[in-house]
Amino acid sequence: MAKVVIVTGASSGIGKISAIALSKAGWNVVLSARREAELLETAQECPASTLAVPGDVTDPMFVKELFSKTIGHYGRLDVLFNNAGIPGPQKPLEDIELSELSQVLNVNVVASFLCTQEAFKIFKSQEPQGGRIINNGSIAAHVPRPNSAPYAISKHAVSGLTKATNLDGRKYNITVTQIDIGNVFTEMAKKFGFGKGALQPDGRYIQEPMIDGKHVGDTIVHIANLPLDVAMLEVNIMASGAPFVGRG
Repeated sequence: MAKVVIVTGASSGIGKISAIALSKAGWNVVLSARREAELLETAQECPASTLAVPGDVTDPMFVKELFSKTIGHYGRLDVLFNNAGIPGPQKPLEDIELSELSQVLNVNVVASFLCTQEAFKIFKSQEPQGGRIINNGSIAAHVPRPNSAPYAISKHAVSGLTKATNLDGRKYNITVTQIDIGNVFTEMAKKFGFGKGALQPDGRYIQEPMIDGKHVGDTIVHIANLPLDVAMLEVNIMASGAPFVGRG
């Protein structure tokens, strides 16, 4: 029997790449994102069974609907990939509006928390009990970029969510992984301005190495296929030449 995964932010980028990779690996994939047309395009590229549920995962009522439709269609849930996210403003900290900070926290943190709550309810009540959650973190959860405080704050919060839910889910056979992804050829990278180079702390713009998103999709499939008695708390995937941990 094919397993079932929900992927948020599945209309583009890492979400789309991962959803297609999971589908090719035989998973039934529930796709969610705000942009319905792009979401349906993702579904068309998935060879296995899919269910597209367009909507806003920062809306608690929609999140309940998403998980209810998943159970109604497939009968269970095995994995949740909390992938939906936005980069937020790139400007000096003192110029950031509260509304801008709130938007980033709502999409990158609150949405993942709401989805995690609904996944927990299902994982704890279904037979066999348990499931896996994968949270899309970031290199920014370890080392921020200049002028990106809201994004870095949100991804540090995702780290807290990952550890807290891992602990709270342990006795229910629920395990949680955070995947921290470096520079990948996606729309998110374009929004960070990687086309002209990435801003460095010393003010220079440098063309940083990037990787093909296929490798991220393959990693998501690997994590999703792990048995529930195997935990992978954190995984970091990035270009080998990335300026991280003293490299450069």
